Amino acid sequence: MKIRNIPKDARKDYYKKVFLGSNDRRGLIMTFVVYLLLITIAFIYLYPVLYMLSRSLMDKNDLLDASAKWIPSSITSSNYAQAIATMDYWNSLWKNLVIALSATLCQVFITSWVGYGFARYNFPGKMIWMVILILSFLLPAQTIAVPNFLRFTQWHMIDGTIKPFVVTAVLGQGFKSCLCILIFYNFHRQTPQSLIEAAEIDGAGHIKAYFRIAVPLCSAAIVVVTLFSFVWYWNEVDLIRTYLGSSNTRDTGLTTLMLELNKFEDSYNAVYATHAQSTTSTNRLNDAIKMAGTMLSILPMLILYFFLQKQFVESVDKAGITGE
Repeated sequence: MKIRNIPKDARKDYYKKVFLGSNDRRGLIMTFVVYLLLITIAFIYLYPVLYMLSRSLMDKNDLLDASAKWIPSSITSSNYAQAIATMDYWNSLWKNLVIALSATLCQVFITSWVGYGFARYNFPGKMIWMVILILSFLLPAQTIAVPNFLRFTQWHMIDGTIKPFVVTAVLGQGFKSCLCILIFYNFHRQTPQSLIEAAEIDGAGHIKAYFRIAVPLCSAAIVVVTLFSFVWYWNEVDLIRTYLGSSNTRDTGLTTLMLELNKFEDSYNAVYATHAQSTTSTNRLNDAIKMAGTMLSILPMLILYFFLQKQFVESVDKAGITGE
């Protein structure tokens, strides 16, 4: 509609509707504020990743040049090649996947089962166990790391295998298992009890009713817990180092990319021992190589979120949580 076709006495309401909006349409001012907030938040989250990517592609001359802060004069891939060799990337990536996937699968199944039990059944001491569950959620994971380490040492499980991760996950003591149980508990409480009772009337037992009725209805919670658990196990350093043992190496047992990144400098000096002593050597460790190693460590998670972002957002919305 052209402005000159609008009567003069109605132009004030027209401008008010355009800039301030109406009940069925957002105004220009609110649209500008929303996009400004989205761009600001996106910049805050993307800035570290873009900075690491830019620095990882620079050579030594760009690192020493103050004018080349964001855009390198020449893109080099040698930093990534050295980072891959330093971290033994493909071997470490495979072992990291073994740890994260095995612990995540066990944790998702057990916490879903426990959450269903709390939501579906009434048993003596239920409220006491719920209080203990909530209190255990408030405990830092590091407080039980030493008792677990001593117990696993007595059981001869600190041998660089996935045994400690599987055992803790199966016993409901995995990394942030309490939060996963609470997520499933709140989700299973929303399941209509009439569906479970109808399945039982038709001859389904407790286990069959769980797999045929409860599990399909809590698919959103399963996606959220699976993604959260996988990321937690992927990024954890202290507890994984404790369970793997102090004598564990990439050659004799399991390791993770975060552990390799944590000891990146020592590994680099070992791989490039003949060059590390020279301050003028092109193979001397610099910030670009460190940034390349960091980018390689977070790359699998970036790819995971890129392909599953739609399912993740929808599941978080259905589960009614904001994440950790």
